Parts: sequence; C-alpha cells; structure tokens
Amino acid sequence: MLLLLSCFLQNYYQNKLRLALIGQSLFGQEVYTNLRKQGHKVVGVFTVPDRDGKADPLAVVAEKDGTPVFKFPRWRVKGKPITEVVEAYKAVGAELNVMPFCSQFIPMNVIDHPAHGSIIYHPSILPLHRGASAINWTLIQGDKKAGFSIFWADDGLDTGPILLQRECSVEPNDTVDSLYNRFLFPEGIKAMVESVQLIADGKATRVPQTEEGASYEGIQKKSNSKVNLAQPAEAIHNWIRGHDKVPGAWTVIDGQVRSLQHTFSHTHTHTHTITFTPLEIEGASQAGVVTKNGLVLYGSDSKALMVKNLQFEDGKMISAAKYFSSGDTARVELTDDEKKIAEEIRDIWKGILSNVAAIEETTDFFKSGAASMDVVRLVEEIKQRCVGLQLQNEDVYMATTFQDFIQMFVRRLRGEDQEEEMVIDYATKDVNNMTVKMPWQCFINGKFEDAENGKTANTINPADDIHSHIHTDIHTCGHSYASVGDVDRAVAAAKEAFEVGPWGRMNPRDRGTLLYKLADLMEEHQEELATIESIDSGAVYTLALKTHIGMSIQTFRYFAGWCDKIQVQFHLKKRNHPFMVSVVCFLGASVCAIVIPWNYPLMMLAWKSAACLAAGNTLVLKPAQVTPLSALKFAELTVKAGIPKGVINIVPGSGGMVGQRMSDHPDIRKLGFTGSTPIGKQIMKSCALSNLKKVSLELGGKSPLIIFSDCDMDKAVRMGMSSVFFNKGENCIAAGRLFVEESIHDEYIRRVVEEIKKMKVGDPLHRSTDHGPQNHKAHMDKLVEYCEVGVKEGATLVYGGKQVDRPGFFMQPTLFTDVEDHMFIAKEESFGPIMVVSKFKDGDIDGVLSRANDTEFGLASGVFTRDINKAMYVSERLDAGTVFVNTYNKTDVASPFGGFKQSGFGKDLGEDALNEYLRTKAVTVEY
Repeated sequence: MLLLLSCFLQNYYQNKLRLALIGQSLFGQEVYTNLRKQGHKVVGVFTVPDRDGKADPLAVVAEKDGTPVFKFPRWRVKGKPITEVVEAYKAVGAELNVMPFCSQFIPMNVIDHPAHGSIIYHPSILPLHRGASAINWTLIQGDKKAGFSIFWADDGLDTGPILLQRECSVEPNDTVDSLYNRFLFPEGIKAMVESVQLIADGKATRVPQTEEGASYEGIQKKSNSKVNLAQPAEAIHNWIRGHDKVPGAWTVIDGQVRSLQHTFSHTHTHTHTITFTPLEIEGASQAGVVTKNGLVLYGSDSKALMVKNLQFEDGKMISAAKYFSSGDTARVELTDDEKKIAEEIRDIWKGILSNVAAIEETTDFFKSGAASMDVVRLVEEIKQRCVGLQLQNEDVYMATTFQDFIQMFVRRLRGEDQEEEMVIDYATKDVNNMTVKMPWQCFINGKFEDAENGKTANTINPADDIHSHIHTDIHTCGHSYASVGDVDRAVAAAKEAFEVGPWGRMNPRDRGTLLYKLADLMEEHQEELATIESIDSGAVYTLALKTHIGMSIQTFRYFAGWCDKIQVQFHLKKRNHPFMVSVVCFLGASVCAIVIPWNYPLMMLAWKSAACLAAGNTLVLKPAQVTPLSALKFAELTVKAGIPKGVINIVPGSGGMVGQRMSDHPDIRKLGFTGSTPIGKQIMKSCALSNLKKVSLELGGKSPLIIFSDCDMDKAVRMGMSSVFFNKGENCIAAGRLFVEESIHDEYIRRVVEEIKKMKVGDPLHRSTDHGPQNHKAHMDKLVEYCEVGVKEGATLVYGGKQVDRPGFFMQPTLFTDVEDHMFIAKEESFGPIMVVSKFKDGDIDGVLSRANDTEFGLASGVFTRDINKAMYVSERLDAGTVFVNTYNKTDVASPFGGFKQSGFGKDLGEDALNEYLRTKAVTVEY
C-alpha cells in the first residue's frame, strides 16, 4: 500500500510548473483553482485593482490561499513598461504565464520572460474574430460554430501560434450568456488546465495561424448598435442577441430609444390564437405585435422573432408583453413583518453597494455601480433568506430602485403577481369526431413554455406518414424540443417543490385526494387522450381507450389509495431502564427522473409516476422523442387537479441530450427507465458515475410461451395471437418465441394462419380495425430487415414479412415456423407483429424449459395446459418476472411487474413499486 501511495505521489508531482496567473474574473478564479488541484504551483496572481472596495474574484480566492497577489492598475505608461511593475513580476520566478482572461496590456518583456512563455485563452476559433468582442461577433455574424483557442502570446493581436482549440455548435437561440455558460466557460477551464499539463509534459504544439479567413472586429458601442430592421428576421435576431445587454441593440419605438433583449428566432407566434396589439416601430417592414409572450418583430422576409424584454434609457427593463400596461401600479402597504424583511434586504443592498453611503428609497442598483455579477449575488442572497421565493436575475433589471425592488419583492412574496390562470398555446386538430387540444411546449414549474433554445421538433402520424408544424390542418403537430438548460430548470423546480413546497409537507391523505382527482380528470378526458395516443403512436383507438388510457386511470386510483398507508413502524424493546424504541420511517426519494418509451406513452407514464407521486416525490419526466403529446396533455390535467407547481415537469427531447442530462444530474436521486437493454446499461453507468442514483430498469424481453398438447386449443390460439399481435407487437412482454408441442404443431399453425387472415389492418381510428401502424419509420424498417434475416437463416415464412402497400408504417402480421435455437429471430426481440414458432418433442417438459430459459432476457413467459400440476411445475422453473398460465397480457395494477437478468430490475405496479421511490430510515431512541 505504501509503495502504491509513493508511486501515486511521484506521478502526481512530476512535470508540474511554477505559474504566474495574469487575469481576472470568475473564469480566472476557476482556472487558478483547478491548476492548483492538479499540483501546479501558482507563484503569483496579477489582477486588476479593487473596484468600489470590492476585490476581483480571482484575487479573493488567491488571497485566501496565501498566494501572492498583485493589483497593478497598469503595466505600461505611454507604451513603455513600468520598471517597478516588471521587476515585481519577475521576482516570483514563474516558468509559464497563464492568461485566462486579461483586460490589461501586458508588455512583451513580461510575455517572453518565463522559460515556457505565455498562453492565452480567446473565445473564438482563431483566426476568426480576433479582438475583444469575439463571442458577440460569433452571434452577430450568425456563425454555425463557436469555440475557443488557447494560443501562445506574441506581439500581435491574437495572432500567436495555436496550442489547442475546441468548438461547439451555435444553437438558434443562443445568447452570449448561454454560449458562455454552456461551453466556453466550463470547457475553457478544462482546456486551460489541459494546456498547462501539455506544456509541462513537453507535448504542447505550436501551429501557426493562417491569415486565410482571419477577421478582426472592434468593440461595439451604443452609437453604432442600432438595429437595421429592413433585413431578414434571422439577421435581426443575430444582431440583437450578439449585442447582449451591453451595449444593447436598440431601435426607436414611440419616438424613444428602446434596447431589445432576449430574442427567439423563427418562433411560433400564432397571433390568431392569442390576444395581441400592433406597435409601429421605426424602420420595420411591418408593424410589430405585442402578445402575451412578448414583442413579435418581422423581418423583410416576413419571418418572425420574439423580443422578451425592453430596456429604457435609464436602465430600467420591462417585459415586452407589458409594454402597453399602465406603469402606475398601486403601491402596497407593508406589514410589520414585511418591513423587517425589507430592512434585511436593505442591508444586502448595502453589502453589495459598499461605495454608497446609505441605501435610500430612490437608490438605483445599477447607477450605484452594480454589475451583472452583483445581480447574481443579490438574487441568491435574497433566495437564501426567503426560501421558496421565485426570484430571477431579470427581476432586478425590471425594478432597479430600492423602493421598486421592495414593491416587486413583497408582491412576489404574497403571490400577488402570479397569473391566476394557466395560459396554453394549444395545437388543435379536428379528428375522431372531436376537436383535440394538445399542449406542445415544455411543462416546467407549472407552466407551459418554449424550450430554452426555441427549438421544436415534429411528430408524425404513423397511419399516413405526414408531419408538419402546428396550428394547421395536418396529421400531427410540432412540440418543444428541450435542451440541457430546460432539464436543469425542471430539476430545480422539482427540487424546490420537494424541499420547500406544499407537496412534501402535505397530509398524505390530501395528496391521495389530489391523485384521485387527477384520475377523475383523466377519465373525463379519456376519449381525447385515446385519440392523441392513436394519432401520435399508432395505437388502435379502441385498445387505447381500454388499455392505454383505462389502465392509466386505474393505476393512479390504485396508488392514490396507498398515500396514507405508507406507515411508520415502531419496535419497542422493554428493559428495566431505559426503554429503547426503534422507529422505521419511509421517506420519499426526493427528485426523481422518469424516462418512458413510445409503445404505451401514457400508460408507462402512469405506471411510474403514480407510485413516485404517492411516495411524496417530485419528478421530471422525459416522454419518448416520437410520442410526447399525451404526456403534455397529462401535464395540463395535473394543473386542473391542483397538483402544486414544480411537482411534475415534462421535458420532451432526445435521449442523448435530455435523458443523458437526467442520468448525470446531481440533484436527481432516483431514475426509473423503460426501454432497450443497451440504453438501460448506459443509464445505469451514468447514474453510478454521477451521484450513485437509485435506478429501476424495465428493459428488453424475449418472452417464451409454451403450448402443450393438452391445452384448450381455441384459447391457446386466441391468446397466442394476442401474445404476439397485441398493440401491433409493440409490447414489452410480447411472446417473442412460441414453443408448440409436436403433436399439435401443424394444427396450431393452420388455425393461427386462418385467424391472421381475418385481421383488419388499417386506420387505427376506425372502430373495426384490429391492427394499426408501427410507431415510426426506423422501427418499420427494422422489422422488415428482421424478417429478411429470418428467411436468410432458413426459417419458414408462412405469412406476411413485408410492409403493407399503403401510406403509413403498416407491417403485415407475420408468422415464422421451423425456427431453430441458433437463429437470430430465435434470440433477438422484434418488438413487432412477428410470431416466431418452434416445435418441441411430445412430453419433453424439461427440454423445452431449458430452451425457453436459454436467453439473456427474463421479463415475462407463459404456459398453456389443462394439467395444473404441469402448469405449476413449469411456472416455478421459468426464469422470468411474470408467468401467465392459460392467459396472456393480463397485468393488474396491484401485481408487481418487472424482469430478471438483462430485462432489468425493480418493479412497477403493486406495493413493490412504492419501494422503488422510498428510502428507509431507522431511528433508535433510548429513554
């Protein structure tokens, strides 16, 4: 052990450098901290002087560590180095200068002094966007890629050789802040540390910059940042977001200069569905529109963009949606308790504005010298003082004086400024003899709102393969496509709802009452929900009504009844003295993540969410990328049921981004997943590496169904058909392989073929349809390929095997026989309407059991026989979480459901499901 420790220490401390850090800001602070963690010695920090009595963040942390800190106002006078400053720098003996962010001009005799020279961070992909406003110009010019460069300093302006570069995509609605926070800041810190180690190891490169494609842009000023509105919407959007809050892109509205803040490009405005007021804007090709969401501007190409906030010349910011609202809001009288809190807030202002003698009612936060970092500090200090208060950075910009801020704060504290009624921008469709109203935005903290990046995605009606965006006469609709930032906001809302909201403190019986009410609302809207399931997932309407929706309602009612039955257990041990009592408590797991598949969109939501909520947790749910609509309709019903905000959050999006972030998120303590085995493995790994989340996984299956010769043939044929073709075969417990006893095999196959020929394949909304479309094209193609492999390997294709020749993703019900154990279709799940049949010798019970269990999956299984002893013998030995005897697909909300082996672990449904979302705590008391 000592030898291993010695080797570790030698490796850790070899190739470490003495560094001078020249720069400032939080970025500089993080680079400094991480370099020291890697074992490098920072021999001096050279940063800017204190401003208004406040030290730069880099100086603050370095001084705490005892690192020498120098705060030179300048390094040169009239272009010549200041001798005393240069000598003070040289005295620290640095081997490398690290310049993460530096606003001062550093002399070349400092740059070249260390043995390894100097490296600088620059937030662009050099040689593009040299100069001090690189991030801004990346957005202004509409670049599709952003990034940063670590380069060797020379006597030019950002022209030195490249050591390292990283790049990322620019999202359509990225801002300077989002681009910086998502990529340039975190990845830049890592890259600076990596660069230093490369230099220490002698592996650093020096790639000369080319002048091809090089550009230099200066710092924009207010005087030249006016928006040209006579250009396409995308160019307007890029100009506004690139100018950020400073200097701020501006235009003239009602004869007054107004800065435009926080835009979304190509947004869904749908002015015919919402209240709006036109607004004439100087130089615009057409009037703007003030809506409930903000100010809609139109470019010369008639495309739209949304402006969220407007800023006045005095610095005050308002929501663009409130442009026509009266500014003379009645002032509220503060109670004695509110006055005490106001004085505490005055002290917080005083701590931040230390240069101000006294905080008066008219003191303006920004005119007193506050910067953006001070806004963050103010908001976080107040939220720490008033736990549960909803306060954002933008609120400070909209109430800049102390008296206005207190008025806003008190209204927020009282809940007076909250909207009384939730506003939903529905996608509507006249279908199935009704008008279906579908929410399409992310549902976060009790509100429907666009994804942070403004992205949307299309859903496709699998019955006709037509897709488009919403609010038109179409076969499907578009929906918000969540980003990592949306997941973070949803988790924050869920965490706050769990820790300080009413849900966790609510009487369990009251919680159950809300879940019962939710189930009643689902029943009230069951036809609409079933229709959404049909057009979104391809489910046959009658099946959706009975199973997809019907069992979802049953599930919520079942778990609603459990809410007040999760009881504390007491164990008393009586002694002469003292007494000892052990108390066993069952606590909610906290914030839970739920990731569901596309085959039963609402039912899978219900199976996991109902147990999760009954246990007192809050949740963030990601519906399948291709079937999000019923989950979003469910979200609407939760608000009507009175579920508190933040308890349930729905974030549609990709598994690679949204699902991965949920797996990685440090504030999520439990994740429930239904889906494929490979993805389940990846989720389990991510949950382990992040914060060792509790995980339950319901994964793939290849469920065996054994049919003995003494079965009820009529029932075995009927239920055997159901075991494969139920829900188009998109069924996790579908019988992936049938074993039919030899003496009845041929008769069984003949009768199955007769029944297949009777099946009506067609529009899932028609009441007589038996078999609807597969969920999406990629799955349809996979099923056709699956059948081709079966034929190629020598199995007998008795029926089907191809896509139906009609619009949509319809697969013929398919039957294979003569399937041998080594074949691909004998081992792998199809997840479609493909019956795979093998025969076994008469009387060979143990042989067929061995073959049935010869799989890595163990989700479900079945047996048909009139011999109850045989049935019990077989069911005991089938290695699966569920065994059906003389039936199939008969799940019950009170019966635990889950698999063995690579079909996963953990249970949905029944009392066992509650344990997946509870923590057990033992408290021992002696008295």
